[in-house]
Amino acid sequence: MPKKIKVLIVDDSAVVRQTMVEILSSDPQIEVMSTAGDPFIAAERIRQEVPDVITLDVEMPRMDGITFLHKIMSQHPIPVVMCSSLTEKGSETALKALEYGAVEIIQKPRLGTKAFLEESRVRICDAVKAASQARLRRVSAVTHQVAPKLTADVIMEKPKSQAMMQTTEKVVVVGASTGGTEALRTFLESLPADCPGIVIVQHMPEGFTRAFSQRLDGLCRITVKEAENNDTVVRGRALIAPGNHHLLLKRSGARYYVEVKDGPLVSRHRPSVDVLFRSAARYAGKNAVGVIMTGMGDDGAHGMLEMKQAGALNIAQDEASCIVFGMPNEAIKLGGVDYVRPLDSISREVLRLCN
Repeated sequence: MPKKIKVLIVDDSAVVRQTMVEILSSDPQIEVMSTAGDPFIAAERIRQEVPDVITLDVEMPRMDGITFLHKIMSQHPIPVVMCSSLTEKGSETALKALEYGAVEIIQKPRLGTKAFLEESRVRICDAVKAASQARLRRVSAVTHQVAPKLTADVIMEKPKSQAMMQTTEKVVVVGASTGGTEALRTFLESLPADCPGIVIVQHMPEGFTRAFSQRLDGLCRITVKEAENNDTVVRGRALIAPGNHHLLLKRSGARYYVEVKDGPLVSRHRPSVDVLFRSAARYAGKNAVGVIMTGMGDDGAHGMLEMKQAGALNIAQDEASCIVFGMPNEAIKLGGVDYVRPLDSISREVLRLCN
């Protein structure tokens, strides 16, 4: 039998701890090692037995989760999944958690809603399994500021024709998951102000993407914003899918725009990379460049293959620079990838292909 992933749950709410125990215990690959009501109790649990993954709340008594995360990652790195309600204020805190080395951030499940709890189960278990495979980095001790697996068919039908309307405008579509927030920062920071329009799906929960987009907008030469329905895709701007909503690339004449759409989880995610990539295959075809980055699972692999079949050129992040080499590897194995590049070379490759 394969070794189970041992998890330590740290949250000051007894109800949330019990809910997390039930969610994680439902997965045969995961074992809840212990729970703790605050970081001091958690530290004692870790001294007794080191877990494979920690799920960690942000706001707790005696010591907040961000401070505890920083201590863990600077002394003895352990994969950490932050579990937060992600209020608007908390979103900024969550971004700092990613900078301090958290592998993933998931939305704390709202209690009492069966459908939400089931979706939460899928997301939380997947996040823990992704974290268990992550390549960790030790951070400096000095603080620096800075459900069933559905396909995209449930959101949009397969294209009936590969025929393309006439246009020469290029568009870049990007998909990322675990480790993707920092990978996207590296990618977008290196792009010139007049780069082709970019549409991005990063797996993240509702209430997080606006602060994430604003942070990137302040760091990059291009404009970065959380996508809104009917936003036009223009040169020098990147649109990021809002959390908990699918994002599709559409076209009217020579104008590309995006559609923000509700719907079920696709490839176990909402937003889904497969949904974005399939829409790019249909509406941009050979005028699209696809990029698939670090993340667990296979979301985006089938959509990227459809893009290639429609004439697009596609890039995958290489294994050495990925936190988790799941999504790029699946796209490569399916045959949808034309180029495999390290993270710091992807922007140059994108610009070369667009030119």
